[in-house]
Amino acid sequence: MSRIAYVNGAYLPMDTAFIHIEDRANQFADAVYEVVTVYNGRFIDMDAHIDRLERSLNELHIQMPMARSAMMVVLAETARKNRATNAILYIQVSRGIVKRDHAFPVAARPCLTVTCRRFDFAAVKARAEKGIKTITTPDIRWGRCDIKSTSLLPNVLAKQAAKEQGAAEAIMLDEAGNITEGSSTNVWMVTKDGVLVTRSIDDNILPGITRAAVMTIARDFQIKIEERAFSLAEAQNAAEMFLTSSTNCAMPIIMVDTKKIGDGKPGSTTKRIVDAYWSMMEKA
Repeated sequence: MSRIAYVNGAYLPMDTAFIHIEDRANQFADAVYEVVTVYNGRFIDMDAHIDRLERSLNELHIQMPMARSAMMVVLAETARKNRATNAILYIQVSRGIVKRDHAFPVAARPCLTVTCRRFDFAAVKARAEKGIKTITTPDIRWGRCDIKSTSLLPNVLAKQAAKEQGAAEAIMLDEAGNITEGSSTNVWMVTKDGVLVTRSIDDNILPGITRAAVMTIARDFQIKIEERAFSLAEAQNAAEMFLTSSTNCAMPIIMVDTKKIGDGKPGSTTKRIVDAYWSMMEKA
């Protein structure tokens, strides 16, 4: 069955689904996006994703392309047409199609595109059993990483660097040598005292939806949480590390650059969180 995409009011086969050459997403990356998990036929944290989409649009002075209720219908229908049981739903909203000019165009109407593809969650679970290797790279992104913009070239370069070095993710470092986040993930460590540490969302990182879910899980377990900057050296000497995202769920980190984390295996606290996150997914 051919995949079906939604493009500005029409459901189209993927091979005929195109955006206009003067869509500002194409020429300026003047657009925002969300990636939503579909697990066992159910959307995971959809309300939180749409909340964040609205926030990103507001920060860039882009209007919602339609009422929230109407958008939910479009998203559900796109998933249905793709027979999505375990899948990733990609949502993108641009400022619109208009003659190329840097300044905000007055006449532009926001454009909405939605795609859906199958996703192998069993493979994610399998990776979590062993954990992943990561590298570090300078954080060269723009100064508004709290906005989920489609302007992702620095992230692409970081992810490619990780791939070329046989790693699954690139962890970004600010000018002070502190960890900001991964190229497409939030990063966590567990100190030797059992404290869960991650960078504050007030410190120019993306407010991850999975990050928020893990915060709730940790509080339920009565694990102490600190939201603060932490250095690469501190992380490499931590008891455990892991990362979070919609496509990785909660994923143990067993190595950063050439430094093994803990004993080089997923730690007990991380395992509890990973298991609890999957349990939450099952019950959603």
